[in-house]
Amino acid sequence: MGILNVTDDSFFDGGQHLSPDAALARARSMIEEGADILDVGGQSTRPGHSEIPEAQELARVLPVLRALAAEFSGLPLSIDTYRPAVAAAALSLGVQIVNDVHGLQGPGGTELARLAAQAGAAVVVMHNDPALRDLAADVDPLPSVLAWLERSLALAAAAGLPADRVVVDPGIGFGKTQAQNLILLARLGELHALGCPVLLGVSRKSVIGHALPELATPADRLEPTLALTALAVRQGVQLHRVHDVRANRRAARMAAALGVA
Repeated sequence: MGILNVTDDSFFDGGQHLSPDAALARARSMIEEGADILDVGGQSTRPGHSEIPEAQELARVLPVLRALAAEFSGLPLSIDTYRPAVAAAALSLGVQIVNDVHGLQGPGGTELARLAAQAGAAVVVMHNDPALRDLAADVDPLPSVLAWLERSLALAAAAGLPADRVVVDPGIGFGKTQAQNLILLARLGELHALGCPVLLGVSRKSVIGHALPELATPADRLEPTLALTALAVRQGVQLHRVHDVRANRRAARMAAALGVA
């Protein structure tokens, strides 16, 4: 899954693809590198992000989605949003996945699930519970993460979304301590107990910079990202949300050749 940020403040590539022409050029590049899905977002969710008006988010993503749908009619598109109005507009253009960083547990979650079910689309439910940070350092975070995601799956099911149209994401870097992030990365395989495909989004994130302080900026973090992609493949993770498609695809293919650990 290639990341296409149509934002001005995303942590790695904010401001680079704001115009439809720039976004389309970036999309072409990622598709040439082997992207199977493009995830388009107009609202940054990085730590400390500024929330933009709904109308601005729509103005950013809709021209890009229209252009992508016209040029790449067979390519699955994902909309990275937690706003029902944005999801509805994207789904009307043929978008097939709604990627919700609040795991259907935000204010618009029930409506997002209903819209996706009605459109025959899939949803990505990401774990995003800041209360996890309050757990004592010696408490295993996995049971809390699994229980929270089970609530997301119940919301999806109540809206009519079958399990094969729901993807779970552990939400690395969202509401977690560094130690909790590392535990989740080491134990991604345990998420398969939920019975859904698993997506990992760790590309160039600060969890890498905290583990390797010499890699101060996202631009420095490609090699560790590839290591984490390979580790995730060995744990059976099916979807990888990345900035650098070709390199991550090669890392994933090499890890897949070894089989699931």
